[in-house]
Amino acid sequence: MPQAKKRARSYDPVRTRTAVLAQFSNVRDGVPALTPGQLALPTRLEGWTVRELVAHIGMAVTAVRRALDQPAPAKADAVLLDWPFGTSGNAPAIADFTRRLAADHADLGAYLADADAGLRALLAEHPGTRLLATGAGAMSLDDYLVTRVVELVVHTDDLNAAVPGLGIPYDRQALAACTRLLADALAVKAPGGSTEVRVPPYAVVQCVEGPRHTRGTPPNVVETDPLTWIRLATGRLAWKEAVADARVSASGERADLGAYLPVMR
Repeated sequence: MPQAKKRARSYDPVRTRTAVLAQFSNVRDGVPALTPGQLALPTRLEGWTVRELVAHIGMAVTAVRRALDQPAPAKADAVLLDWPFGTSGNAPAIADFTRRLAADHADLGAYLADADAGLRALLAEHPGTRLLATGAGAMSLDDYLVTRVVELVVHTDDLNAAVPGLGIPYDRQALAACTRLLADALAVKAPGGSTEVRVPPYAVVQCVEGPRHTRGTPPNVVETDPLTWIRLATGRLAWKEAVADARVSASGERADLGAYLPVMR
């Protein structure tokens, strides 16, 4: 696991809470329209149907309650940027839990409505400074909610890809936070200052070892849109495919990010 920078980007707690609730509401509003045939469709996640993906999105939100049900750690021992690099190790357990949830909840709309109500109650009750034990280590509730935003945005995109025409919208603040956290994770995985990665309008980071750029136009520049970046950063899209399809603009000898992607699975 790369060593996360200790002075990470800060996220406004009020905006983060609003983004979590808004994006989850977007998903919740779209799910009742899904037909049995659509719920049985395959997704990008190997072996998962749309039904299982929806159950997993609910699980990502109810994880807040499960964490709050545990005793608060004595002190924080993780930073937000530790989280993207610690998710893959829990994948088998998460997959098993997801399948059980999907089997146990025939009415996914009711399941998501209950999860939404529960989350709102928890956020009204607990301060953002409350420490939680997470898979990445002990961190504050405020930081953990940023990870929930990432889960919601990434899996909203998975749902939209799986069901043609579904079109669940992306909350702007949620999309911004997801883009920024994954861009910052790249800068941790590939530290340096020779390449500038631009994801307008939300993020710009310097990364990759080599001569540091200080003024004028950087010699190595990568630019793409937020959803393309999120797909690259999470392994939904291959670097070579994105470049070939002109979804990414990459100029300079150090602008090939293929060796550093994905940053999170």
